[in-house]
Amino acid sequence: MANASLEGLGLVLAGGIAQGAFMAPSKWIRNWAWENYWLVFSFTSYLITPWLLAFLTIPRLFDIYAGSSAASLISVGIFGSAWGVGAVTFGLGVDALGVALGFAIILGVATTVGTLVPLFIAMPPNFSSRQLQLTVLSLAVMLGGVVLCSFAGKWKERRLSITTNYNRGVLICVASGVLSACGNLGFSFASSITKRASEFGVPEALAPNAVWTLLTVPLFLCNFGFALFLLKKNRTGVNFRVTSWRRNFTLAVSMGALWMGGLSFYGSGARKLGQMGTSLGFAIFMSSAVLVASTVGIATGEWRNAPGKAMKQMSMGVFLLLVAICCLALNRQ
Repeated sequence: MANASLEGLGLVLAGGIAQGAFMAPSKWIRNWAWENYWLVFSFTSYLITPWLLAFLTIPRLFDIYAGSSAASLISVGIFGSAWGVGAVTFGLGVDALGVALGFAIILGVATTVGTLVPLFIAMPPNFSSRQLQLTVLSLAVMLGGVVLCSFAGKWKERRLSITTNYNRGVLICVASGVLSACGNLGFSFASSITKRASEFGVPEALAPNAVWTLLTVPLFLCNFGFALFLLKKNRTGVNFRVTSWRRNFTLAVSMGALWMGGLSFYGSGARKLGQMGTSLGFAIFMSSAVLVASTVGIATGEWRNAPGKAMKQMSMGVFLLLVAICCLALNRQ
């Protein structure tokens, strides 16, 4: 049991690393607007890779769906649609504030909502009051890290005269965080689908692949539709003809592969962590993604000319996120 728990923790951390790094390839995309690479990313991450994984790992996939309860399928559709709007605002928020700051705010808010809701709705019977207190304390530390990262970004804006509307960007990121948590809520409340997959002989670590396909369909429709709207509005469809389109296309596809790979690792790890997988496991997954995204943002020069105080605040915020990860890892069952 202990080995399975450690393996689950490792998979969740691997998923967080992939999720935190998925926006990194966009740094090298040239002569494409946001909607150009987001369209390709949406096809790869939300439509192609989830179904490819499911068909490769889950036999009799549609038989599993046919025998699932209507309540599970409806909840997946509702949460998936909300997650789709969250994904659109995610891309806009990160585009406005940068990878490091955008990830910190969005994933910090998403972690809090996505951890506490499943925990309070279906709290394990052997979950002690001490564990609950440590969980709440860890999330408070995590939010403290997010606040510090946010303050660091405000100092950066003042000193560097960034033209982006900072307050608007923060509001977009907060809204995205709340809506993005719906992905984990949909996964958590679709446990009957994963159980049915297990009954068909699917290994426990692969059973979540039957859920991601359904959750990401509305995710794809929301993002695909919005990207097409912007392509028409901004007349940026011609950007697909630039000489660097092959490189840009490859980078956008790699973004999608990293995103879905991270989600698949998380799903496998959450199952191995048992009842706490979709609560504490999700918190570890998201906070590790923030750490990686912060590192990527700093490494790619987002904070190259930032004042010393802003860098100290950002570093302290990242440190608090790391402390929260360690506390949540120790708190697992």
